[in-house]
Amino acid sequence: MALLVLVVSAFTDWLDGYLARRLNQFSRLGELMDPLADRLYVFAALVALYIRDIIPIWVVILLLARDLLLSLLLIYLKRFGINGLPVHFVGKASTMNLLYALPLLLLGTFDAMLGTISIGAIAHNIGWAFLIWGIAMYWYGAALYFKQVRELKL
Repeated sequence: MALLVLVVSAFTDWLDGYLARRLNQFSRLGELMDPLADRLYVFAALVALYIRDIIPIWVVILLLARDLLLSLLLIYLKRFGINGLPVHFVGKASTMNLLYALPLLLLGTFDAMLGTISIGAIAHNIGWAFLIWGIAMYWYGAALYFKQVRELKL
């Protein structure tokens, strides 16, 4: 059931963004809530996967530290009347990697076999690949946000 919730959540997040872009629809509330929903999804999944010993603590720390750092940056920007920074492709791509990685890591705990191939082992390896790449992109995206702020010359 948890796997289904993760997959459906990731899919509906993608579908929402896809339809908004395709139909050229946006709102200020949507711009604020979508990243928050992504962070809550990742946070809840990280906690659950850590509790189940599927991911180590360093993964949780790396991802939450980046979010905390950017939250502090947004608090700083608020002092200058800036409510957010434009979302860039790297940020979206890193989140998408995490949205792929977390359900795959959970699927990796299953012992299902397809002939002689372990679906769990394949999902585990692919999930870790998406997770490592997602973490790297997540931090690279954070660096890009800090670069944007530096260019503002506040």
